[in-house]
Formats: sequence, C-alpha cells, structure tokens
Amino acid sequence: MNAYDIIKKPLLTEKCYAGIANKKYVFIVDVNANKKQVKAAVEQVFDGVKVEKVNVVNVDGKYKRQGRSEGFTAKYKKAYVTLTADSKSIAFFDENLA
Repeated sequence: MNAYDIIKKPLLTEKCYAGIANKKYVFIVDVNANKKQVKAAVEQVFDGVKVEKVNVVNVDGKYKRQGRSEGFTAKYKKAYVTLTADSKSIAFFDENLA
C-alpha cells in the first residue's frame, strides 16, 4: 500500500485544532491500515517529521433516514498522530490555522 493511499485526508474540527499546539494531528486513514503503516506514511509524506506515537479509532457509520430510505453512513478509521518534541510541525496545519 502506498503512503498516499494510507492517509486519506486530515480531520479539521475544533477538537483537532486544540491538539495542534501540542503537535497532535488527526487524519482519516485507510480502514485496513495499522499503526506501523500510519507512522511510516506520515513520516514519508511530511518531510522532517518524527512520529512519537499513533492511536487509531474505528468509527462506525451513523444510522440515517431520508423519508422511507434508511441506512448507515460509511465507517472509517481515525489516526491520532503525536510528534516528538524536537520534530518540526506539519506545515499544512499551520497554514490553515492562520
């Protein structure tokens, strides 16, 4: 699996922005990816970044109704990535913070 296939997109919510000051970033990742793959992908995609730890959460789809139609939204996996203290920050999040 390619590093760009593992990291699908960053998650940008209020809770996620609160962690950026502590070098904690949140990404939506591939459902089949494990912690080691996520760590390697983040270090490969973002140059000069050292990952300290990775926590992953499987998120089930929510039940939704629209008239008579009903079903579940797609399930996905979130990865909470913590960088080391001496690592540089990820520039993408710094640009969106301003």
